[in-house]
Amino acid sequence: MQQPVFHTENITKVYDTGEVKVFALRGVNLDIYAGEMTVLLGSSGSGKSTLLNILGGLDRATEGKAFFKGADLATMSERQLTAYRRKHVGFVFQFYNLVPSLTARENVALVTEISDDPMKPEEALARVGLTHRIDHFPAELSGGEQQRVAIARAIAKRPEVLLCDEPTGALDSKTGVQVLEALAQINEELGTTTAIITHNAAIQNMAHRVVFFADGQISETKVNSTRLLPHEIDW
Repeated sequence: MQQPVFHTENITKVYDTGEVKVFALRGVNLDIYAGEMTVLLGSSGSGKSTLLNILGGLDRATEGKAFFKGADLATMSERQLTAYRRKHVGFVFQFYNLVPSLTARENVALVTEISDDPMKPEEALARVGLTHRIDHFPAELSGGEQQRVAIARAIAKRPEVLLCDEPTGALDSKTGVQVLEALAQINEELGTTTAIITHNAAIQNMAHRVVFFADGQISETKVNSTRLLPHEIDW
């Protein structure tokens, strides 16, 4: 039986404002497996991003346990979580968070300078189809190109897992397909375990596994027997 990369046990996350308690997660049990592309699907406020932040070491659960390859994230110190994020996890967010004054190459190099075994920035950008835009600044790039630079930056440190929070949320369908193609290629060629948060139901068709969220809980999980390529998805 394949061991999961991520394993959670009854993860609960409560935000206490003093007057009211908001349950973002209500007892979530989830396994994410090595080399798979998993899509976490649900409406805004369903708990997807909260869970991804816990798995990525950006936040801590109120109750329950979250494991990365058997290591309990809840017991890690802040320094250990920083090392975990730096070594094992690549993040891609809806908004690209590029440094405006740096070129695409320089934005990617920010990560490679603090990594143990990084790709060259040129290789990472080539993997997302941006060799011809390598010396352009973010303002000279389209939204889709900026997102692909962000993906190149995330993969340049050769992370074991790639956590993507609405990576196509700010893009039109044509541009979104280009971004999904880059993510699919990285998952296929590098074997990077990939989790994609989205509210776009069509994207589930390219995943190995789909996890449906509602009201802070997993309502359903399914494995796709057949998968579509990004350009085959009907948006």
